[in-house]
Amino acid sequence: MIYLIPSLLAEDATETIPSYVLAAVRSCQVIFAENERTARRFLRKMDPAISIDQFEWFAIHKAEASQVATLREKIRERKDIAIISEAGCPGIADPGQLLIAEAQRLQQPVRPLVGPSALLLALMASGLNGQHFVFHGYLPVDRGERVRRIRQIEEASRKEGSTRLFIETPYRNDRMLADILEVCQEDTRVCIASQITSPDEWIVTRTVREWRTNTPSLHKKPVIFLIQA
Repeated sequence: MIYLIPSLLAEDATETIPSYVLAAVRSCQVIFAENERTARRFLRKMDPAISIDQFEWFAIHKAEASQVATLREKIRERKDIAIISEAGCPGIADPGQLLIAEAQRLQQPVRPLVGPSALLLALMASGLNGQHFVFHGYLPVDRGERVRRIRQIEEASRKEGSTRLFIETPYRNDRMLADILEVCQEDTRVCIASQITSPDEWIVTRTVREWRTNTPSLHKKPVIFLIQA
């Protein structure tokens, strides 16, 4: 069995992880983790008595062929495997997809477990279209390319009536918001979903016109941006 293990979005929000998730981890012999150090800390936070060193640990990294070969080996050994990403759900704007795809190719059972997904929580609270939405991941770093991409995203949203979601590296959030407010039409709705599940969680939807009169500082905060034209 391959278990997809959701992890914390906010470090102390342990209540967002159902108890059956830890039970599934305990049943495994192997863990693939995006970051072994933070995965170990996450498991200890959920249960200080857990025996961390009972597992075989492997990193989810860019050596894709090596990862997949190791997964195949552990499947042949008939071991139960947990996949844990850095925050949120494996395979959803986080690593793990290649391992999951290989497990499916090998016709292994894959069990996704319930836990916090920043994308879905932001969409739920935004008031924007939850029937038709598209996640674009990270937009280009180059400003000219990023501005063109924002225009394309807004136009596609207007044409299709869809919500468009994207993210940015926290230290570039303020520049991203400035570009959105400069490029988009005044009546386009923009949701800023910041620090989801933390005590400082803040999810607000306003028009571009309204944001221009009261622009927040988002520097170094985890943020999901959503727009609907």
